[in-house]
Amino acid sequence: MKKKLLGIIMPFIMLVQLSSCTGTGVKDNGTGTSVPGTKSDVQITDETTGSAADDKTADNTDKNKFRIGIVTGSYAQSEDDRRGAEAFRDKYGAENVTLAVYPDNFTEEADTTVQIIVNLADDPDMKAIIVNQAVDGTTEAFRQIRKKRPDILLVAGEAYEDFSDISRVSDLVVNCDFVNRGYLIIRTAHELGCDTFVHISFPRHMSYETVTRRVAVMKAACEEFGMKFEMEEAPDPTTDAGVPGAQAFILEHVPEWVDKYGEKTAFFCTNDAHTEPLIKKLLECGGYFIEADLPSPLMGYPGALDLDFTKEAGDFEKILQKVEAAVVKAGGAGRFGTWAYSYGYTVSAGLAEHVRNVILGESKLTDIGDLSKAYSIFSPGVDWNGTAYVDASTGTKSENTVLIYQDTYIFGDPGHYMEATKVEVPEKYFTIE
Repeated sequence: MKKKLLGIIMPFIMLVQLSSCTGTGVKDNGTGTSVPGTKSDVQITDETTGSAADDKTADNTDKNKFRIGIVTGSYAQSEDDRRGAEAFRDKYGAENVTLAVYPDNFTEEADTTVQIIVNLADDPDMKAIIVNQAVDGTTEAFRQIRKKRPDILLVAGEAYEDFSDISRVSDLVVNCDFVNRGYLIIRTAHELGCDTFVHISFPRHMSYETVTRRVAVMKAACEEFGMKFEMEEAPDPTTDAGVPGAQAFILEHVPEWVDKYGEKTAFFCTNDAHTEPLIKKLLECGGYFIEADLPSPLMGYPGALDLDFTKEAGDFEKILQKVEAAVVKAGGAGRFGTWAYSYGYTVSAGLAEHVRNVILGESKLTDIGDLSKAYSIFSPGVDWNGTAYVDASTGTKSENTVLIYQDTYIFGDPGHYMEATKVEVPEKYFTIE
């Protein structure tokens, strides 16, 4: 395998990793432990989160008692998220970890979503609740829990709702870095020779700040690099079309889009269900795919390439090798990419690991260095970077909202990292709305 991969990816308990939707630097120091990087070296404290995280962990010193609830989507909507939660449960035992799943059609079943999350607080031993992805209804659920169980730590992974709302009722919010990635995905496409970038989404996702700001950054980056920016709309899988209808739409329209925009076009979609058919047709028709909205070698590629990872489960070096070999065989060398480790899997398992450390008094909840150490347990040796969320309108840096991202790996013979985590994104992009 490539030099940067050799010896750094080890087997895990299960499918150690990811799945979507929709600065301070955090970099790897070469030892598998992440430390604050150079963008701002900010250590976020618990002073202004409104939930006294340190007080909640003062008496939780028994390493065998740290009950954590983890809520994710189903296998159909976000398999990696779910498997990450299961891996954490398998590591520490069902007596310490309770899992729950919100409805696939969460936009139409908001009340059910809220109740599923709130019900976890009925357990008197519950110390923390993590929701990944924190879909619509999470803010209301956290608000209700705050009223009856203010002692519980509430953590949102990949929040859909406005940060201004969910950060008020959460102790910690961790999202994929839509600002830095908005720039870096375009920069990578440009470096690979693309002249056009197509963004595929639908109205619900386009109503989220994380998506709209990333689109604005992508447009600006395309202008900087002399590329065309285009947008296409596809069906929302949570509507009547469902996942099958949404995927059929992508399969039908990708050939038309490639003809329309050319084979030097990079495509990006905001929904997990769209990813598999998009990759499948781009391999057949031409075009580029830099990385998924929430990247992983298991996001879209297994289905698109008809791969079975039963034998490789838990060994991400072998998983990446197998995907790469299939991509190269299909003629996709140099045109398709991913993150070496699943984002969704790492968020579920890594956030839970971090929260456990906080409960045991070993970490500070909103300290980026402590957070990255926990993430690195489930993604050893891979570079991460990130930022504290900055409100584009006010320039105010959040005290409890963190944005993170991993380096981009492009499949080839050999493949290579783009060293995206080492790129200094121009400051102007952090205030684009």
